[in-house]
Formats: sequence, structure tokens, C-alpha cells
Amino acid sequence: QVQLVESGGGLVQAGGSLRLSCAASGRTFSTYSMGWFRQAPRKEREFVAAISWGGGSTKYADSVLGRFTISRDNAKNMVYLQMNSLKPEDTAVYYCAAALTNTILVVTDTQFVGYWGQGTQVTVSS
Repeated sequence: QVQLVESGGGLVQAGGSLRLSCAASGRTFSTYSMGWFRQAPRKEREFVAAISWGGGSTKYADSVLGRFTISRDNAKNMVYLQMNSLKPEDTAVYYCAAALTNTILVVTDTQFVGYWGQGTQVTVSS
């Protein structure tokens, strides 16, 4: 079992950057694929980025490809989402997610995510 706590959200102007962090508890963190999702008001939660056990494989939503970078540090039980060139449409609550698998595609679908963080708000002003 793993518990996830996000941090790093905030208010930023369009074109700016933010780095989200997700701290995971548990000794088996390296056996989880990790992901980030987001949910804007009145919209469904959507996939943003995912990373495999060892960080060798990553996957991104088309809307963030080239602007966002997911990474992890298994020694520190941390996952990060570096967000550059932010746009107003990136405004949402961002959630860290975990799935006990090395099949990265599993953690791109909300129905297969095993664990969620509480979320952190990201607001991008125009």
C-alpha cells in the first residue's frame, strides 16, 4: 500500500513554470508505476503523464507533450512534474496516482489507478 501527498501547486502567469512534487510512503515505491492526472471544474479527470518503475519509460497526453516532464527519484520516494510554458487551459487540480505494475499504460487510465493523492491546485492566469 502507498500513500501519496502532492505539493507545489499555485498561481502562475501564462508562459510560466511550476514543479509539482508527490511524496509517497511505503517501502515498495519502486514497484509502482506513477502518474499525474488533472481535473478542471465541470470536467472529467484526465491523464497528464506517466512513468514506469525505474523511470525508463514515460508517456504524456498530447496536450502537454513537449511542455511537461515527469520524473521520479526512487531513493527519495518522490515523483515530479515539471510544467513549462503553462497555459490557462492547464488550470486544474493535479493528482498524483500510483498503480502496482510496470505496465505504464495501466496508470494512464483512471479506472486502473490503485492510489490517489489529495490533489494540488494549479491556476494559470492569462
